[in-house]
Amino acid sequence: MSIAIPSAGFAVTQGETVIGGLHGRHRHYFCGWCMSWMYTRGEGMDDFVNLRPSMLDKHQWFVPFAEFWTSEKLAWVTTAAVHSFETLPPLDHFPELIEQYAARGVRKPG
Repeated sequence: MSIAIPSAGFAVTQGETVIGGLHGRHRHYFCGWCMSWMYTRGEGMDDFVNLRPSMLDKHQWFVPFAEFWTSEKLAWVTTAAVHSFETLPPLDHFPELIEQYAARGVRKPG
């Protein structure tokens, strides 16, 4: 689960990160002390950081909007995501998803 944060508004404010996991095109950053996966910087997506919301001190406001690659999830896993895709949707679906996401936001309704 991740939330796309604009790179310009993102900073690690405490501790040191290390690259962990796969050492390929996408860089996965982990806490250097506890080795928790914190965020990812995807190749070709320099404007955004994919942050794990569970790493935030206050994460209760976050509600998933879309889930991808559900064909690989454990059978008992469920989320409150509005949209669900077995793999990635076609690229031409993303403008509509982004528009809906922008209108709805990431906060819990109410």
